Amino acid sequence: METIKKKRQRAARIFETLDPLYITDKTALSYRTPFELLVATILSAQCTDKQVNRVTETLFKKYRSPQDFITVSISQLEQDIHPTGFYRNKTRSIKNCCQALMDHFGGEVPSTMEALISLPGVGRKTANCVLGAAFGVPGVVVDTHVKRLSIRLGLTDHENPDKIEEDIESVLPRERWRRFSDLLIYHGRAVCKARKPDHVRCAVAHLCPSRMI
Repeated sequence: METIKKKRQRAARIFETLDPLYITDKTALSYRTPFELLVATILSAQCTDKQVNRVTETLFKKYRSPQDFITVSISQLEQDIHPTGFYRNKTRSIKNCCQALMDHFGGEVPSTMEALISLPGVGRKTANCVLGAAFGVPGVVVDTHVKRLSIRLGLTDHENPDKIEEDIESVLPRERWRRFSDLLIYHGRAVCKARKPDHVRCAVAHLCPSRMI
């Protein structure tokens, strides 16, 4: 059984090994304002960042504020975001979220976890993404890559994203939370893939309990 001290030491080594390998430190989503990032993150569910960026390149020229998204018809917005998938649910989430922004926050994106998760369609993953990238507030963004790698690396034995977030936060200092999320995302895309992790190319295989022996 690995002690919390040993796990923290191993997590630190994982961070320090991966950090120089992935030099980008920004979200792959394209945005100019916290509001654009919020919408883009909602659209990114079950969709690649690349595809979201294709859609938002035009979308954010048509709709620049929460009120614009409220005013547009449901059918038109569904058509505009159709390529991101699950467009009906995403249209409903975006419209409801924008209405809440206007009703409770003067049309501005709030900068606290409590306020963000009060918005329809916004969970902790989306909130942490927005807080970290737009406001510099540390947080662990638990997407499918972070969940998969956290389990494989033995940093958590939970499936629940909230529990995974807590486990990662317990083994790394606060200032490393967001960067570590990004490192796991980049590493998950490039090397530690869902179907077949590439242990030969993995820089942290020697630190991974699930590696092939």
